[in-house]
Amino acid sequence: MKSFRPWVRTLVLLPAIAFMVTACIKDTVDVETSTETAEEARPSGWVDEARVIAAGDAEPGSWLAHGQTYDELRFSALTQINRDTVGILGLAWVKNLDIPHRLQATPLVIDGVMYFTDSWSVAYAVDAKTGEEIWRFDPGTDRGSARYSCCGGPANRGVAAYRGKLYFATFDARLVALDQATGEKVWDVDTTHYPTHNPYTITGAPRAVHGKVFIGQSSSEFGLRGHLSAYDAQTGELAWRFFTVPGDPSKPFEHPELEEAAKTWGGEWWKLGGGGTVWHSIVYDAKFDQLLFGTGNGAPWPRKIRSPGGGDNLFLGGVMSVNPVTGRMNWFFQMTPADNWDFNACQDIALLDMEIDGKVRSVLLQGPKNGFFYVLDRENGELLRANPYVRLNWATHIDRETGRPVENPEMAYDEKAQWVLPSNAGGHSWQAMAVDPDRGIAYLPVQDMAAWYGLPQSFLETGEFELDPNRMSLGVDMRPHEGAPPRPEASGYLKAFDPLTGEEVWSVERDTPYNGGALATAGGLVFQGDAAGQLAAYDADDGALLWEYDTQGNTPASPITYAIDGEQYLAVLVGRAWQREESDGRVMVFKLGAEAGEVTAEQIGAADIPEPPPLTASEEDIGRGELLYNRTCVGCHGIGAVATINADLRMMSGETHERFQDIVRGGVFADKGMLSFAAAVTAEEAELIRQYVISQALKARAAPAEEGERRRRRN
Repeated sequence: MKSFRPWVRTLVLLPAIAFMVTACIKDTVDVETSTETAEEARPSGWVDEARVIAAGDAEPGSWLAHGQTYDELRFSALTQINRDTVGILGLAWVKNLDIPHRLQATPLVIDGVMYFTDSWSVAYAVDAKTGEEIWRFDPGTDRGSARYSCCGGPANRGVAAYRGKLYFATFDARLVALDQATGEKVWDVDTTHYPTHNPYTITGAPRAVHGKVFIGQSSSEFGLRGHLSAYDAQTGELAWRFFTVPGDPSKPFEHPELEEAAKTWGGEWWKLGGGGTVWHSIVYDAKFDQLLFGTGNGAPWPRKIRSPGGGDNLFLGGVMSVNPVTGRMNWFFQMTPADNWDFNACQDIALLDMEIDGKVRSVLLQGPKNGFFYVLDRENGELLRANPYVRLNWATHIDRETGRPVENPEMAYDEKAQWVLPSNAGGHSWQAMAVDPDRGIAYLPVQDMAAWYGLPQSFLETGEFELDPNRMSLGVDMRPHEGAPPRPEASGYLKAFDPLTGEEVWSVERDTPYNGGALATAGGLVFQGDAAGQLAAYDADDGALLWEYDTQGNTPASPITYAIDGEQYLAVLVGRAWQREESDGRVMVFKLGAEAGEVTAEQIGAADIPEPPPLTASEEDIGRGELLYNRTCVGCHGIGAVATINADLRMMSGETHERFQDIVRGGVFADKGMLSFAAAVTAEEAELIRQYVISQALKARAAPAEEGERRRRRN
């Protein structure tokens, strides 16, 4: 089967028409009902379908949904902060959150109240004008779930407001509904529905429409099977679930699409989970009454392990359209058939109308991990454009007839380990793009990095792969072997990109490869933060830097803008600063002429790497420590012990070094998410890890010019 789309149109689209007719009738009733709660009648904070649909024109000062409106363009019509005035943008207020982890949420601002979540899924409502707390709800997220983070500790990307309630997911995979006005819990459900312990987590923000709340889950790498679930917004009861990967074919398939999908898999994939988690993008398309979402990577990553014998492995690495009422599929487009690199397609999706080849088309835009930027027809999933937006070497181009990437045979790492571009972090990840609908330009956070891919030596020798459900089971050896070519230089960019022509209108290099989500405005500005803490405003025409503020933290979250009482505000969540053992996250809000001062480095901890205890291990033992570190610690504490999100272990104090065994094996920091690893490493192995970290700290201190420049750029 060369393409899944013809099968979709013949077997699925026809029965789906009946469902869509029913849904359209229901939607008419819903919209008519919600129209009765017009602005003059609805309670404060009330959000429904009609309000969100009208918000683009009627409420430019509100931020009602994750991407502002259902179209998720992250483009604001506000103009008070513009090219001419942005120079006097100052800090209006700061709310400290007393949390040391990464912050990735997009706040909502509804009728003067800001709603957001922190890393442990604690939900807040604050006065959007002053930052004064209105209510706070702690769902009691299991701190031990941090062990099952794929990429550096707990995270939460935000909330959904719908018909008087606020919805959010917890990192330990629950979905919670609160009374939006009071913050009191209405219901709390386990989204896994499994009787035994499992490594499911959720980082994404839910969406709500048609009386339902939609959520996926994270971490394919722990041997999971992906799905998107719909819950009744009033009761929390499961309405439907769409599995993105077929299960055991000896058992009945949960829905008819999976029977055909199973034909594209080989081996006993269901024993490895398969992957395909819906960990980020979920978008409601009101025009076609459909739910659009991206599907995740394969697990384990190498298709040779996951699905021996070949096959496209539906429904990995693509965009799915389903009916929001019934959960039945309309169409599916696969960006990366037989995914081999962790090139998922869960990145944000933007909806708009564009003139293409002389005809106005309703399209979706997406820049998934694989390095190609896609334009698809929203009505049927037809490929209209696919242009590279970052350096890539795994494929040469996209075949316009089939929509499939043409893979570069020289980069097949099952034969020879390789540096592959882009990396598993993607040319673009969860950090949101912004789209100017009038210009048709996407402002895209780009990560230009390579990763080393090779099959594990044990698999090459035995042909066997062991899945460890308590640890990420990538199936890839990402450590360059001795004599490997040097890693290609890594950079990060904010790019103004024309999705139809593939033209780079302008590009700005940021201080770090990891940079934040974007916000564009009718004031001619594009805002973006980065991991070095620099929040910047660029001219939308040419990328010229017009304003910059040092947040003294890690700023990958997407900024938003809103207006209250005739004043426009800019807001962003700021996480822990790199290379600081003690620093807390916060919300930072700016407005023109504000003079609340600046956040200083002294307020959030020193940045210098302290002198570590003496190194007592041999080079051989340090090498063993590195292997153990990469097996056990790298996911949270960074490659080479250089943290990007969580604590930088090179910054450990003498006291922390003395307590290392108690922390790693004794679990004394379990309340902070650092559970005991006594079952994973022995006391001797923990000491080898500590010695490796000491060696990395000494290496950084021995290169003061390079490290100093890095700190200077970040601080």
